[in-house]
Amino acid sequence: MEVQFNPDLQTKLSRMAAQQGRAAETLVAEAVERLVNSEEWLLREVDQGLAAADRAEFADHNDIRKMIDNRYLG
Repeated sequence: MEVQFNPDLQTKLSRMAAQQGRAAETLVAEAVERLVNSEEWLLREVDQGLAAADRAEFADHNDIRKMIDNRYLG
């Protein structure tokens, strides 16, 4: 597979690879892997949420409020 980058992105990628002492191809492969894994996770979570909604399993408003309050103190 070949991927073409615009010159500005290619320059940035080459610079980053050089700074890290790594091959640009390795950085690209790792970035694509992170993207694919993230998208797979998101789609799984959405599917689980839709399935729960189909079963009429909804979060209680008060439970969500407590979760937000606990997570974002202040």
